[in-house]
Amino acid sequence: LCCQSLGETACCVRPHSPASTVANMVIKVFLATSSGSTAIKKKQQEVVGFLEANKIDYAQMDIASNEENRMWMRENVPGDKKPTNGIPLPPQIFNEEGYCGDYETFFDAKEDNRVFAFLGLAPPPGSKSNADDDQEDQENKDEEDAPVTEDEAEDES
Repeated sequence: LCCQSLGETACCVRPHSPASTVANMVIKVFLATSSGSTAIKKKQQEVVGFLEANKIDYAQMDIASNEENRMWMRENVPGDKKPTNGIPLPPQIFNEEGYCGDYETFFDAKEDNRVFAFLGLAPPPGSKSNADDDQEDQENKDEEDAPVTEDEAEDES
C-alpha cells in the first residue's frame, strides 16, 4: 500500500514493489543520540514516543555515533526536502528505503490523523483513520440503498 495512491501529499516516497508487504516494513528514524540541541531532542522524543505509544515497529538509526547512518540519511533525503545548506537535521523518517519526511511533515500528519498513511502503513483495526473510512463507506452505501423520492425522480428526468 503506497500512500501516494491514497492521495497523500506528505507521504513516503518509495518505489512500488509488489514483493514488499506492509507487515514486514520497518520504520527507520534517523536521530542524533548526543545532540546538543534541545529542540532536536524534543522532536526526536515526540516521534519515538508516538511510535512506541502506537506499538509501531521502528529502528533508531543514530547519526551521531555512526558515520554510515549519517551518510545514508543525507544521501537518501530527496533534494527538494533538504534545507538550503543541504544537510538535513534529525529526526528524518523512512519506511525501509522510502523517505517519509522530517519532523514537520510528521507533525502535520499527526495533526491530521494521517500518520499511518504518512508512514506508508495500514492503520490498525478500529483506529480513527479506519473508523472514518468505515463511516464514509457506510454513508455511501446508505445513499446507494436509499429509496428514490418523488422529488429526486423528477430531478433525474
